Amino acid sequence: MKAETYPFVVRPLPYEYDALVPVLDEETLTFHHDKHYKTYVDNLNSALADYPELQKKSLTELLTGINTLPAAIKTAVRNNGGGVYNHELYFDSMKSPMGQEPSGPLAEAIDRDFGSYRQWKEQMKQAAVSQFGSGWAWLVADKDGILSIVQTANQDVPDLDEYVPILLVDIWEHAYYLQYQNRRADYVEGWFSLINWRKAGKRYEELLETVVSRP
Repeated sequence: MKAETYPFVVRPLPYEYDALVPVLDEETLTFHHDKHYKTYVDNLNSALADYPELQKKSLTELLTGINTLPAAIKTAVRNNGGGVYNHELYFDSMKSPMGQEPSGPLAEAIDRDFGSYRQWKEQMKQAAVSQFGSGWAWLVADKDGILSIVQTANQDVPDLDEYVPILLVDIWEHAYYLQYQNRRADYVEGWFSLINWRKAGKRYEELLETVVSRP
């Protein structure tokens, strides 16, 4: 994602509000983007308003340096900065439901590290459905390109010094409750058909380029 600094802005969706129907209806996506995500952006800006020395830092720099932030805003930046980072990647990782599967180097890495796409899907769904309370399930790659699935609670992010996020699914109830109520597993199953594998593959290939270019 493009590095941005304070004041952070609400990024428009890369598709129309009804583009993810029938998996996610227009009302769910509108509330999620225009209310929940926007609130994280607004709260992050409020937390940084009185700290000009932090306003030049990108979102990734703020999150990787969370333990160096002033105590007065550390929790606010962790929660709201994570909320911004996670939602922007989540929205950007989806497209109109097509039910496609990965291809190219990412597909090869999934087969290598999980056995097959089917086995990856089963493990990813289990991670999402079993997450206690609110949180996220991620497909990440380490700096050598090895894939793994991780869970984070609340708006936490994986260790961004160690991992490159490839895609993620939002397990907060606001992501699906208007449409699915307590049927989290149904929402997650539908989400697989929304994955934008072209963008996920591009993120992975950009990582591989850094692996190849190392001395």
